[in-house]
Amino acid sequence: MEVMREAPLIRYLRLAKKFVKFLILSLLCCSFAALMLILYLRSQPLPEVFINQTTTIYAENGEVLDTLHRGQNRIVVPLKEMAPSLVQATVAIEDRSFHDHYGIDWKRLARAAYVDVIHMEKVQGASTITQQLARNLYLTLDKTWERKIKEALLAIQLELNYSKDEILEMYMNQIYYGHSAYGAQAAAQTYFGKNAKDLTLAESSMLAGIPKGPSYYSPYVDFEKAKSRQKLILQAMQRSGYITAEQAEKAFAEPIKLKDRAQEKAVEQAPYFLDYLASLVKNRYGIDEETFIHGGLKIYTTLDPAMQKKAEEIIAATLPKDNPDLQVALVAMDPKTGHVKAMVGGRDYQKSQYNRVLGKRQPGSSFKPILYLAALQNGYTPLTMMKSEPTVFTYDKVKQYIPRNFGERYAHDFISMREAIKTSDNIYAVKTIDHLTPQKVVEQAKSLGISSPLQAVPSLALGTSLVSPFELNAAYAAFTNKGEYVKPIAITRIEDSQGNILVEEKMERTRVADPVASALLTNMMQSVFERGGTGYRVANILNRPVAGKTGSTDYDAWLSGFTPQLVSTVWVGYDQNRKVDDVKEGYLSKKIWAEFMEKALQDQPPALFEMPAGVVSVYIDSKSGKLATEHCPDPQLYYFAKGTEPQEFCTDHLPPNESPTPLSPPDSPSFWQRMGSWWSPSQ
Repeated sequence: MEVMREAPLIRYLRLAKKFVKFLILSLLCCSFAALMLILYLRSQPLPEVFINQTTTIYAENGEVLDTLHRGQNRIVVPLKEMAPSLVQATVAIEDRSFHDHYGIDWKRLARAAYVDVIHMEKVQGASTITQQLARNLYLTLDKTWERKIKEALLAIQLELNYSKDEILEMYMNQIYYGHSAYGAQAAAQTYFGKNAKDLTLAESSMLAGIPKGPSYYSPYVDFEKAKSRQKLILQAMQRSGYITAEQAEKAFAEPIKLKDRAQEKAVEQAPYFLDYLASLVKNRYGIDEETFIHGGLKIYTTLDPAMQKKAEEIIAATLPKDNPDLQVALVAMDPKTGHVKAMVGGRDYQKSQYNRVLGKRQPGSSFKPILYLAALQNGYTPLTMMKSEPTVFTYDKVKQYIPRNFGERYAHDFISMREAIKTSDNIYAVKTIDHLTPQKVVEQAKSLGISSPLQAVPSLALGTSLVSPFELNAAYAAFTNKGEYVKPIAITRIEDSQGNILVEEKMERTRVADPVASALLTNMMQSVFERGGTGYRVANILNRPVAGKTGSTDYDAWLSGFTPQLVSTVWVGYDQNRKVDDVKEGYLSKKIWAEFMEKALQDQPPALFEMPAGVVSVYIDSKSGKLATEHCPDPQLYYFAKGTEPQEFCTDHLPPNESPTPLSPPDSPSFWQRMGSWWSPSQ
């Protein structure tokens, strides 16, 4: 029996048919598996990531005060705010097929694998821009198969969730360019001192070469290597069709002007102010430190860089070099808005970071205006008379208090409130608080923003309870604001990295005192700088109307004062319990204050203190306290709440049988001619 054998060709055809079926089935299974993998990856959220971004702090004029990054300087900007040449250079050198693949470049991967096998070592990389982004965002730099597989899967996920432009934008904001600069914007500022959108082709091609090896290709480290890398990138851009050969040649020949690193600030601007901002951000606004430092916040402040610089220069020039222990505090604020314009918390931030603007000290007589504001609202007038002489006060029925005037100088006569403010008479102040009650003065101080604990005792009139220069300065602003307290503001707005507003401060004004009483107090505080006043030693420095009050204790020297445009407070003293020499060291607080006020406002014309409706002005004879006539030898101009001014004329200096004639009112031309001053409101 003959056995029929299948022809070899037929057998091969059958095997081929089975193989094709198997191949088709395998392809279908792989395609289905790939589809399921894609659907799975598409449905899965990408891992959460916090990208460290540089927080930028701006001054009032938009100038950058400081950047916070702690080693990762990154300022995220949209792709449209990067020079197209930088984006093109990056794509050309890092991933030429970026716009054609879906996260993994299989051709490039195969080519790299072939080269690596030929050379028996890893010679050529094959990571796409998307893979590099996935690695930088989510993974470590471990060279393991597990990490490579995760990188590939995450790259596919990124491609499924974001457009090419979005991936490119994230990548351009993520990569490291050396010298703590992360992302295109920080790199452009670090190397060229400009924004990423303003880069030239030459600058872009040099910048794009740095991420390959920041410590190797940085132009600051080795300019020749950076130029060599730049040429390679220009050639890659030409091959990709982004530029012509002529453009590449011209860009390579263009001189590169790097930012002078020696110009970078060695010392922070307004360091005490920056510390104060950090405290506000974390404690008042509840922003955690990680977000504050690395959240890419934009913090807009009220600081005036010009005023701040003048304050620092004046303090440095005034404080004695041979006495480094003598300390200082200065704070200045716009009384209309509450904006903090300048802050100096000590003479040398490098040696002491303690901010004395916020520290609490005895204000001495600089507290008295708060007392007198309360008095003016409780029946007192600028002409209220009390005797200045050594006096023993009894309080709480059994306790005694014996205040003394500085240098044991007493008038031993009746003096007015205006004279008491001018000469800083302590007896008048304690008699006033004794009449009002200390508790009423405490309440007045609280309404003016003094939040420090105050003891309701007679000595409060002389500033024995501790307050900070910051508090006192805000209280003084209410005087020139005619009784309206304005909340101090150092930060106007905080935005997150996306431009969303997290914090926005608005001006807040609160009526805390009668406008007439506040205006009368302001007028009396101007006398401090007149002859015989405690601030007269610096009157020659001042060329504009100012009002203020000095204060001194054994350990402190103060001057707080204001114009209609600016209110400032200066404290001078020692951190330890070391006495202040009132003649030498006490004078420094006045000198610093006067010079600062003049220089801070040198570009602004002098402004007069306006009087509200309900105020009248009359001349008073200094001896009798009655309305002065043209025959009185020493008439003084006083302001009163309408109806509280004296009605009786002084007759002590009248010739026989002559009727009293009042002096010209202060708003008449003859008054200003007689004063011989540019003070005239007509000027």
